[in-house]
Amino acid sequence: MSTDRNRLLPARRPDRAVLPEIVAPQESGRRLALTFQAFLATHARKWLAYAYLHTGSEDAAHEVTRAAYEQLGRVWPHALRQASVEAYAWAVLKERVTEWLYDRRQPTALTETAAFAVVTHALLRECQQQFAMLESQLGLYAAISRLPERQCDVIVLRHVIGYGDAQIAALLGVDKVTVRSYASRGKRKLAAALGIDQG
Repeated sequence: MSTDRNRLLPARRPDRAVLPEIVAPQESGRRLALTFQAFLATHARKWLAYAYLHTGSEDAAHEVTRAAYEQLGRVWPHALRQASVEAYAWAVLKERVTEWLYDRRQPTALTETAAFAVVTHALLRECQQQFAMLESQLGLYAAISRLPERQCDVIVLRHVIGYGDAQIAALLGVDKVTVRSYASRGKRKLAAALGIDQG
């Protein structure tokens, strides 16, 4: 699975192209700068993969994640005061992705992104009986992209990007039980959309 997920990432080296040459806000000291850089290092590859899935372009993914990092860097002390830094930062990234898509008047590239095939493999392994009869991967991709936003995010974050339930809970600002509920409801909706008998 980790090999599959690595295919989601654009070819550029993450230390050079993903992590920006940004110092945390000017008024902050060395400690703030270190926490900011540590946060970016922790999430950089997964954020880049998420942006790539939605934009369908390596250059766009780097542009979007860099814009998110720059915005986050400007408000880092404020972000640290939030109930969940991860949820706040995730909202910044999602806003940048949505803005990029809106400015270009294009829908998410989830169904076109070749790397999205990882979802099929993950879901087939986890739900082998329910999804064994899929005739077309495209049907699954389209069904995932039509899920309600939170269910789609959980399926993508869990099965494509590789976050665990605790990390997803932190990003979405919910508890792990809610994450599992979104995942379960999402899978049920996928099965219903694809005409798969879950009985």
